[in-house]
Amino acid sequence: MRKDPLSDQLTQHPAARPGQRTLCKNFNEFLGLHACDQAFLRRYRDALHEGADEFAAKFYDYLLSYPATAAVLKNYQAQGGNIGELADKQLARLSGFLTGDVGETSAQRLAHVGKIHYRNAIEPVWMMGAYLLYLTHLRKRIRENSTIEGREREALDLSITKLLFRDMGLMLQGYWDASVEALHDEREKVFTLQTQITGLLSNISQLLWSVDVVNNRALFVSPTAGEICQGEPDMPIPGLSRTLSEDREAVRRAWENTLQGQKTEIESRVPCAIGEPRWFRRVFYPYTNAAGQVVRIDGVMEDMTDAKATMERLHFLATTDNLTGLTNRTLFHDRLGQAIAAARRAEGKYVILMIIDLNHFKEINDTLGHKAGDAVLIEVARRLQSALRDSDTLARLGGDEFAVVLPNVKNARRTGEKVANKILRALLPPVKYEENELYVGGAVGVAVYPEHGDDTTTLMSRVDVAMYRSKSENEGYRFYDPTFDPNTVRRLQLPGELRRALTQNEFALYYQPKIDMHRDAVTGVEALIRWRHPQRGLLTAQEFIPLAERSYLINSVTDWVLRAAVGACRSWREAGYLLRVSVNVPGRIFYDPEIADKLQDVLHSYGVPGKCLELEVTEDILKSDVEHLSRVLERIHAMGVSITIDNFGTGCASLSHLEKLPLQAFKIDKSLVQEMRRDEQSATIVRSIIGLAHDFGREAMAEGIENRQTWDTLANLGCDSAQGYYICKPLPPQHLTDWLAGSRWSGRA
Repeated sequence: MRKDPLSDQLTQHPAARPGQRTLCKNFNEFLGLHACDQAFLRRYRDALHEGADEFAAKFYDYLLSYPATAAVLKNYQAQGGNIGELADKQLARLSGFLTGDVGETSAQRLAHVGKIHYRNAIEPVWMMGAYLLYLTHLRKRIRENSTIEGREREALDLSITKLLFRDMGLMLQGYWDASVEALHDEREKVFTLQTQITGLLSNISQLLWSVDVVNNRALFVSPTAGEICQGEPDMPIPGLSRTLSEDREAVRRAWENTLQGQKTEIESRVPCAIGEPRWFRRVFYPYTNAAGQVVRIDGVMEDMTDAKATMERLHFLATTDNLTGLTNRTLFHDRLGQAIAAARRAEGKYVILMIIDLNHFKEINDTLGHKAGDAVLIEVARRLQSALRDSDTLARLGGDEFAVVLPNVKNARRTGEKVANKILRALLPPVKYEENELYVGGAVGVAVYPEHGDDTTTLMSRVDVAMYRSKSENEGYRFYDPTFDPNTVRRLQLPGELRRALTQNEFALYYQPKIDMHRDAVTGVEALIRWRHPQRGLLTAQEFIPLAERSYLINSVTDWVLRAAVGACRSWREAGYLLRVSVNVPGRIFYDPEIADKLQDVLHSYGVPGKCLELEVTEDILKSDVEHLSRVLERIHAMGVSITIDNFGTGCASLSHLEKLPLQAFKIDKSLVQEMRRDEQSATIVRSIIGLAHDFGREAMAEGIENRQTWDTLANLGCDSAQGYYICKPLPPQHLTDWLAGSRWSGRA
């Protein structure tokens, strides 16, 4: 672009332009001011000075008659200024002008006055009007004063005009310099701010942009655009042309949704120079005008490849058996649940569940060692897989126990018998290990949905009964038979007993301390429900909570636990122990439209702040309506209540879902914690969860710590909180208070 020399001069800092000495000389020479002009003024100064008092009064009358200048003068008076003093200054100003001083000192003074006028918002046109008043007054004196010789009147008029132009020009020059200096300072501030913002945005990996959708014009694009888009970013969606073609339509649909006023998030792939395409997340935020129309869309685009890979790795580790590569217990339960749900929707379809327990496996392990046992398990997994369809699920549940789900079955009895026989035949040939031929065989238990149960818990319990009967009777396989189930009568009785327990105050809470590993201090406790059963003694939650969930008593039990836990928390606070109590709650309570109000009522009734309560929920809630869940949890979080994901690492949590929820911490499942020193896969999952929690700005908690070695390992990995038998077993309230008083971990305020 061609530079404008005049523009360069206008924006040049005053210090860089010609000095005041040169400016004064230029004015004098250009206006043709000579010694004769000064001589004229000296000769007729007294004559020109006549009527000066009258001029000063008229000068301010004129200014007061013009609204803009009148407002300035009134404001001057309101701040304590005196118009009379200003009039005296005008007289002095006129007297000084009539001296004819055209030296550098006068030039500097005039420029300074111009700067003062700028700072006080005196408009240039007002100054020009004032000089016109001067000129009019002095010309009148020239015409009317008889002491001025007629032949010199014209020359005197010209001298006065030149001097007034010099005076006015130098003052306006000072005004101009002040305005340019102020403009330069503002530009310096803007430049500094822009530099800081550019530096900040250059250091942020995300691409930020803003688009005027009415005019399809980019309002802002962050400096990282070139790196992500490899060139000029597309508008209105940066990087769209580089997005893989199969993902572009989804990005366009997300954009269209945002144009309708919806905040939208979309994941897509963008090729990179080396290696596989990388995953990017785009989030579009609509901005509407007063009429509700979307006029601007702000966006963010960030590389989520590493986080996605971490989640996929976590998912693989959490759902796959490390030794055999089969589905593990966690994913197997999920697959079983899916199969049951599908059969429930399809008329005349069944689901078959099988448990296979190997024979003589313990003897092989004890005699030949774990290496031999591992070889047997790998070979058994291969043989079982070959006996099943691709649509069937085979899992290793642990040790030498395998499980099979046969979905979408028409003739349950016949199919179950056929597959059970295939499995037993597959186990007949010996497994060769070094010089040994090892015979394993197995016992197979079979249960059928819906004949033997309509949920995963019931089917798993009953298939175990069938497998143990098969093993004890050496029958090869057995279908579940309620005649031989010792738990059936008891299960029928328990729902009624649960209702009685709620009314007869048979429940109790035990509390297990939680320790901040960085400060070695107790910060809270987990409330664990117990049932003082009149005949069966003290029952743990695992023995009756699943039944409470199936019999729809879980909400009543949860309400009791919340009130009891918050009440205990109040007692501790009164004793000086500032502890946060955590309560395990089922995911279904978040579909109660009044849950937030209920929690608020509980806290208010005991006079306990929300920060003293923590809700622990399992990853299963992330499979529900996350948008609804997010709204509910945000309300609860706003009360100060913490939310923690319990048993983390055993489910299939979605990365994007975890980001949306106001979670305080990820609580690592105790099975992973207890196995981490013996099983590298479990150790890898624990390390990954701690890293993931910190990447998301959450805390990492661990439960099930039973020895100092596990504590030290977790501390070295950066785990934040811990609980387990190494610290303290669950205790009734009165014993917990005694423990706190004598513990090296003090919770007293």
